[in-house]
Amino acid sequence: MCGIDQWRSRALPLRTKGMTLSEFEPLGIMPNLTKALTEAGLTKPTPIQEKAIPLALQGRDVLGLAQTGTGKTLAFGLPLLNTLMSDPVKPAAKSVKALILAPTRELVNQIADNLKALTQKSHLKVRTVVGGQSINRQINMLERGADVLVATPGRLIDLMDRKAVKLNTVKHLVLDEADQMLDMGFIHALRKIAPALGTPRQTMLFSATMPKQMEELSRAYLDNPEKVQVSPPGKAADKITQSVHFVEKAGKPGKLREILSQDPDALTLVFARTKHGAERLMKGLVADGFNAASIHGNKSQGQRDRAIKGFRDGDINILVATDVAARGIDIPGVAYVVNFDLPEVAENYVHRIGRTARAGRDGEAIAFCAADEVLLLRQIQKVMKLDIPVASGVEPEPVDRPKPQRGGRGRSGGGRGKPRGGAGNAAGKPAGKPKARRQKHRSPQAGA
Repeated sequence: MCGIDQWRSRALPLRTKGMTLSEFEPLGIMPNLTKALTEAGLTKPTPIQEKAIPLALQGRDVLGLAQTGTGKTLAFGLPLLNTLMSDPVKPAAKSVKALILAPTRELVNQIADNLKALTQKSHLKVRTVVGGQSINRQINMLERGADVLVATPGRLIDLMDRKAVKLNTVKHLVLDEADQMLDMGFIHALRKIAPALGTPRQTMLFSATMPKQMEELSRAYLDNPEKVQVSPPGKAADKITQSVHFVEKAGKPGKLREILSQDPDALTLVFARTKHGAERLMKGLVADGFNAASIHGNKSQGQRDRAIKGFRDGDINILVATDVAARGIDIPGVAYVVNFDLPEVAENYVHRIGRTARAGRDGEAIAFCAADEVLLLRQIQKVMKLDIPVASGVEPEPVDRPKPQRGGRGRSGGGRGKPRGGAGNAAGKPAGKPKARRQKHRSPQAGA
């Protein structure tokens, strides 16, 4: 997802008296919204926005395929707000006009923050419901209705079961990061939510990858959709320099410290496979004087929010995460993404490394690969249709690895701890060393 702050660097100069510089207006966006965009420093739409917005404004169902960091949030958010602003009628108690579903709490909050920034001077109410927060407070909030409700599927079903929300008034449905929802086992939740929605309705589905089940999902939920694609599914951002280090498991911690020490002030996101592994790795880094925090499924919502805020503000410059953070972190300044453990699902690699090189910036993605991850690496390279340059080591003979334990995937977002349906629904440039900077350790930060 790409938010408002992220695209400031792409914007043209602000509007001056007597002239309009916004390139959103020819797409059909109303003056109130273009003014809000201009005040936020946004005047030039991204390619996915240029293609999707006119179609969505026509009421068409849209299937959007674009790599992460390309501005998908405004691609569906702007036409949604544009349509709702033309409707002066307040939502009835417990009712919802537009529903946006996202797989993680972090992504829900990012989407809502971006939409709220554009609706501050309007009558529209953008509300969120996610797990990990007081459900009674959310029930009270929904008593006042919502123009736009951004939700995780698990918590939304909790509220449906308590008859706290009425979805038969929903005329617009957005599934953001739909491939991740499938991978996290939310397909059964979607099947329960969809029949409760109003008809006819407009549905928009956005994804960075297109596994087979995504095609099935689009056939089930979209009506003669327009397909919008700005890059091949599975392709990472062009400005990401990728490399792989072949290293034994026991050598990974040392290799990580070596890389972190070469650019100690940079914002670095480190991905581990399991919750316990992420926590153990973070504690080891802090013990060695690195300024690190962690985010994973065993952390409370408050701990996760504080860790992400600290990372965004630069108070913490190393964030160790499981895939719970792959779709929710929207921070333009991430310089490096390190795959300490390779993901079990190849498409997740694309989403992980998409946390760097955002909004036109350069970034570096570094992967560690042990013998039992060689087959995972080959699958990643097959999905991406490229060979990742080798930075060090020699590819070992692949060895079998134990089947992954679902509890260690670090998933998030459901109101009941686990999404329904379980698992199994999921579907460069030459390598170089990071630029060296002077060694500098900050005091450890208890960010999570």
